[in-house]
Amino acid sequence: MGKWVDEPNYNDADHAGTYRQLQPSPERDSPDIDADYETLMRDGYVIIENLVPRETCEAIKAEGLELLGHTGRNGFEGHQTQRVYNVFGKTRTTDRLADHPRILGLMDRFFRPGFLLSQSQIINILPGEKAQGLHVDDGFYRIPRPRPPLGAATVWAIDDFTEENGATVVIPGSHKWDDERVGQRAEAIPAVMPAGSVIFFLGTTWHGGGQNRTDQARFAVTHQYCEAYMRQQENYLLELSKDTVRDLSPELQALVGYSIYPPFMGMVDGKHPLRLLET
Repeated sequence: MGKWVDEPNYNDADHAGTYRQLQPSPERDSPDIDADYETLMRDGYVIIENLVPRETCEAIKAEGLELLGHTGRNGFEGHQTQRVYNVFGKTRTTDRLADHPRILGLMDRFFRPGFLLSQSQIINILPGEKAQGLHVDDGFYRIPRPRPPLGAATVWAIDDFTEENGATVVIPGSHKWDDERVGQRAEAIPAVMPAGSVIFFLGTTWHGGGQNRTDQARFAVTHQYCEAYMRQQENYLLELSKDTVRDLSPELQALVGYSIYPPFMGMVDGKHPLRLLET
């Protein structure tokens, strides 16, 4: 887990205060992460199998099922798909997925320090759900492609992901395309992986939810991230109470927006936003 260190805060009126800058933990630097990065940059995605134990998946699913209710409001959300938004305001069970050092270490290699969580969801694809339309996750940032990714996403298999039960599909190499090329279903391959595994893909990679042709639901958790200077999809600062944020790890506090992108982006009254948690 990372730690906070004091650095000068030149945004204070008297230039005498300090703010705390989170330093990455040693677990965010390893040969495994180097190998993940090489695959990610080549293919636009990487699958990391068995990253968390099945016991963790069982705990996430047991609590997550209690939060599930209505199905999606449109074809993109999925008329036979259940989703939980405001995940951090409702459960602590997915926290260790969002700040997993293998994931954060991977993002350290292509995002600037201070990157943020963009949104989080629990997604339960029910039997009979159709395939989701293929898309890219950072397409709403209106900057022409090809370009470096401004977002990235994880989809964690809480149930086994199979070709039949709606495993996420991805198009290898599509992160390098320009704006003229649109992903086609025939180009996509399923992210088949056991429970406890994760697929990590760039915001420029074409992908989508698969069709569930079984009689069982397919349960997953997604955490998406963005560069520190891009707007988050989910407004965590309005969504989460101070008491909830106090319960988060230092990494998650920084990721939801209680952090500074130097020299001052994210300030509150000219000061570091973590000071709000001291009152």
